[in-house]
Amino acid sequence: MRPATAGREELVRMGYSIKTIAQKSGLSQYTLRYYEREGVLPVVGRDANGNRCFNDEDLELISLICCLKDTGMAIADIKQFIAFSQEGKDRLPDQRRLLQEHKQHIDEKIKFFQSFARKIDHKIAYFASLENEAKASGNHKTV
Repeated sequence: MRPATAGREELVRMGYSIKTIAQKSGLSQYTLRYYEREGVLPVVGRDANGNRCFNDEDLELISLICCLKDTGMAIADIKQFIAFSQEGKDRLPDQRRLLQEHKQHIDEKIKFFQSFARKIDHKIAYFASLENEAKASGNHKTV
């Protein structure tokens, strides 16, 4: 079995530049650097010139970070989730708990927006009926 550092060096050689990861993730290079600096994204490997060199595992983690952030998880909570993942299997219950709490928050938001969607559906139906009445009566004025 190869040492972990040898595997990481191999991955670094086969890695992606920050520009490529920015394009693939939709995040700016500045945001990626910020996430690394603040500990949201674990330390990224470097190439021989000291440039960040991301691998597929980094890209998958960035995708998860984006998912959590885009669904309203606070950066501090994302950072905590990532820290738990680096601490090992003993922290799996903590990771699961964080995700369960976040999922509950998402479900509440979905219900909240579904009530607005129903209201908008009623208004759409109302305006469709007004249009039909106007066509039937020959009156094409809109208000």
